[in-house]
This record gives sequence, C-alpha cells and structure tokens, in this order.
Amino acid sequence: MNGPNRRLLLAAMAAAAAPAWAQSGATGAAGASSNRPIRIVVPFAPGGGNDVFARQMAKGLGELRAQPVVVDNKPGAGGNLGTEQVVRSAPDGLTLLLGHSGTVSINPALYKGLKFDARKDLLPVAMFASSALVLVVPASSPVRTVADLVAAAKAKPGAFNYASSGSGTGGHLTGESFAQKTGVDISHIPYKGTNPALTDVAGGQVQMMFSVIPPALALVKGGKLRAIAVTGAQRLPSLPDVRTLAESGVPGLAGFESTLTYGILAPRGTPDAFIRTLASQMLQVAATPEFQSRLDVEGAVPLLGGPADYAALIARESAKWAEVVKVSGATAE
Repeated sequence: MNGPNRRLLLAAMAAAAAPAWAQSGATGAAGASSNRPIRIVVPFAPGGGNDVFARQMAKGLGELRAQPVVVDNKPGAGGNLGTEQVVRSAPDGLTLLLGHSGTVSINPALYKGLKFDARKDLLPVAMFASSALVLVVPASSPVRTVADLVAAAKAKPGAFNYASSGSGTGGHLTGESFAQKTGVDISHIPYKGTNPALTDVAGGQVQMMFSVIPPALALVKGGKLRAIAVTGAQRLPSLPDVRTLAESGVPGLAGFESTLTYGILAPRGTPDAFIRTLASQMLQVAATPEFQSRLDVEGAVPLLGGPADYAALIARESAKWAEVVKVSGATAE
C-alpha cells in the first residue's frame, strides 16, 4: 500500500476510533459556542489551492461541528501579514491559520526581522495535503528529459534561466535547490504571478520553470509546454507518465523532493483538548471523497497527520529550506 493510501486508511481508523464526544462536535472550553463562527485565515488572496483547500475544510468542518466556519483572506508580505494576525489572536479556538510550507517553513529563513516565530507561536493542528511542482520547458525545446536539461545547462553555463511566480516562492527555492544538487549554473527570473511566467516559458523567452500544477497542466495538455518531471516523492495521478526528479537518474537528484504542505494551525495557548478534538474532526473531513476530489483537481495528494506529525514535518521542512536559502543567498526581494 503506498504512502498516501496508507495515511488515508490510518486517518479513517483514527476517526472511527475517536470518542463519541469528539465526533459529535462537542469541543470543551475553546470554540465551544456554536453561535460564534470559527475563522480560518488564509494569508493569501482568493483563488488557488490555498483558498480552495481552506473553503473545503471550512464547509466540511462546519457541517461536522454544527458550527459556522468561515474563510477570511488576509494577503500581504508573502503570507506574513495573515500569519501574524493569527499569532496575535486570542487562543480561544475561534481563529485558525491555513498554513503551508511557504508561511511556516520558508518565510522564517527568507524574511529578516519578523515579529513572530511561526514554529514557537503557532500550534500545528492537522495536515491534510501535499502539492508537488512540475518542471516544464517550452514545447519547442529540444530538452525532453531532466538529463537533457542538466547536460544543456552545463554545456552553456549561465545561459539557462528559470521563471517563478515571484522571489521567495516555492518555485524559486525549488530552482535553487535543483541548481545546488545538480551543479548547474541557472539564473532566476521572478515574475508577478504564475500565469505571466508560464506565458513566457511557453513562448520560449525563458527556458524552464517549476510551476504549480493546475495552470501548467492546461498548457501541457494544450501542447504549449512539455512536462519533464514532478518534484514530489511519487508520480501524480494527473501526470502519470511524468517521472519524479528522483527517478531521473541524474547524479545529485536521488531522493529529491520539494512539495508544499497544507494544514491548519492555531495560536499558541489554545487548549490541548480542543486541539485534539479539532484534529480528529479535520482528519475526518480530509478523508472524505468530496474533500479528496478537490485535492486531485488542484494537483495535490493526501498527506494526513495530527499535531505531532505536522510539527515534525514543519521542523524537517524548516531545516531543509533554511539551508537552501543560506547557500543560495535567496531573498524575498
């Protein structure tokens, strides 16, 4: 049984074994008033996987708890503004954060002078999804494999550029990690958003990009881009014939993995009993076919785990990305 399916089974077993009070929506002291809504802060603008996942979770959680659960978009500063708002909120179970690798694992190393520490000031509740990136090149490019790309880049050091949706994003730092592990000399070209970046890659102005899945997939199917690898540990259902970078056979890429992980966090001080109850309920929602279908549409796969699992993952990702930022000198500017 593969990893995601095993995690789904374990989550379903955990949900089935949860005590009746946890499944019924009773919450203890925190968040107990059913006429007061729980607010999930998404620290980005509406649209994209962050928003979709938060709204699906809010819908399912609200139904399970018989309590209003709303989504509040608070974009700005690469996700730091919304994150800080949750950090400063009362630990009463009524304000939660839709977290992902960028806000809790990358930004602490990337932004200097932050007034909060995500790992100390937030409590992981549950994680529910992981989304890989896809490495694309123009459809007209002679590059057809990762080995082709590395060979071409090494033959002309500095001649290859890679696009991203902005400095400090997952796509930017994945490119830096790729360069470090393969020894290629490639230059980062930041854009203001994914779509303009993909447009220039499709047009041949830029040689490559590590992109989020949905917008890239549309251009791959339309014959404008060629997908040559995905950055996760496993191939994606939406791109079953596209190998992972780890499968490429290129020296330095064995075990390569770069994914964005999504979960929910609460302000430090939120009662443990409430955190445990909420984690159980969120994993029940995340294991439903309705929730899973939305993951697939967004190019994500299940990654289910409770507070301890999520905390361990954040620690591993934080260490990994801090090293990439240190070696590359990457900034958010």
